[in-house]
Amino acid sequence: MSEMQYRADPKSGNRLSALGFGCMRFPGSAELRERLVTGAVEAGINYFDTALLYPGSEVALGGILKKNGLRGKVYIADKLPHFRCRSAGDIEKLFQESLERLQTDYVDYYLIHNIGSVQTWRRLEGLGIREWIAAKKEQGAIREIGFSFHGKSVDFVPLLDAYAWDFCQIQYNYMNENYQAGTAGLMAIHERGMAAIIMEPLLGGKLAQKLPPKAKELFDAAAPGRSPAAWALQWLWDKPEVTVVLSGMNAMEQLTENIEVVCNTPAGSLPQEERAVYTKAYEAISGTYRVPCTGCNYCMPCPAGVNIPGCFAAYNMSYAMGYIAGMSLYVNATSMLGTGAGQCTKCGACVKKCPQEIAIPDRLKEVRGRMEPLPFRGAMKVVRRFMG
Repeated sequence: MSEMQYRADPKSGNRLSALGFGCMRFPGSAELRERLVTGAVEAGINYFDTALLYPGSEVALGGILKKNGLRGKVYIADKLPHFRCRSAGDIEKLFQESLERLQTDYVDYYLIHNIGSVQTWRRLEGLGIREWIAAKKEQGAIREIGFSFHGKSVDFVPLLDAYAWDFCQIQYNYMNENYQAGTAGLMAIHERGMAAIIMEPLLGGKLAQKLPPKAKELFDAAAPGRSPAAWALQWLWDKPEVTVVLSGMNAMEQLTENIEVVCNTPAGSLPQEERAVYTKAYEAISGTYRVPCTGCNYCMPCPAGVNIPGCFAAYNMSYAMGYIAGMSLYVNATSMLGTGAGQCTKCGACVKKCPQEIAIPDRLKEVRGRMEPLPFRGAMKVVRRFMG
């Protein structure tokens, strides 16, 4: 196997593996989780990203690192859920909760989770977060401080300049060059001498397993045998401004493939003719891409029981892969419509939590119109009655 590629964090000088392990979507099997984490470390991956809001993630990661004596070999990135903070005491309480779950006394890379504007940061300043960060850094409990961004592009640079951040995490992939922080945001991070951590490189898996046939044909014709996931990751590692690309690997095959790709894609290595393929793929995908949902589940649980990510995934698939494929997924994802778009009460609870700023109730109405036509609703009522 080729050697792991490392890129320097400009602020700290740390050598970070260009492939980071995103722990939001850990597999359910404890044995597989341990194999994945230990296998990643053995291969040279040293950046692991978790969060207090990821169910079971901190506990699982901390336990594996402790059991295998790996804490000193990795950098842990963790996040503060700022919306839970109403006082300085809340900030400290949440931080200590993360340390306890991780079984450690420090976090290497600590992020304010999902800040979308300067106004949000100003509220935290009012709670004394500047002083709190300074104290934690002096104690060595926090080594580097940053934020993850899900807001509008116009708000990114002002937020970037609102504090002396050490690093920043943004959503970025070949479909999102002009979305949220985008390419302009990546360049702004680089110009300020900060590490750029990339999340959602596969857009919640859509750029790996759910490509429309035309896009997949383009990639296959350009490089037979190379997976869509490899194409998406190579696009990122080709950029010298990118420091770490996070991948939520939940199968050994994914770990093996991603390691092979990162080891063989130094910055600036893609041929010009291959870079041109992405433009055509973008056009093919954007024509079928209806709702920009990444399946992060931040909107869940829905008070009315709607499987919001499942509804949007099926709706998008109905355009990308055909109506029958989309409907098949919709029936499975909504338990025979028991958790379908038609259950939405338009309460708006989901809108406040969506990092993509999707008008979820309005879009669910569109989903219902396409995926729950009147004859189908009647048929499903009969099926549910028959099933008891």
